[in-house]
Amino acid sequence: MPIYEYQCDDCGHQMEVLQKISDDKLTDCPACEKPALNKMVSAAGFRLSGSGWYETDFKTGAKKNLAGDNASSSSDSAKASKSV
Repeated sequence: MPIYEYQCDDCGHQMEVLQKISDDKLTDCPACEKPALNKMVSAAGFRLSGSGWYETDFKTGAKKNLAGDNASSSSDSAKASKSV
């Protein structure tokens, strides 16, 4: 379950809440008990980086779309569109 951050517009109280994606967002501040609570935008808890674990590890054969293959793929599609 994701962790959401909330901040009260009225008193400035901030909190983190573990909620299901399908749960309704919270509106009532637990500190001042007013309906001024809003979700904050925050950074993700993880980051995928590197050469592309999905592209290199799980795709096979012609399905791979590696960085070196982009130039040949685009030139092939350009040749195909000219010949049509």
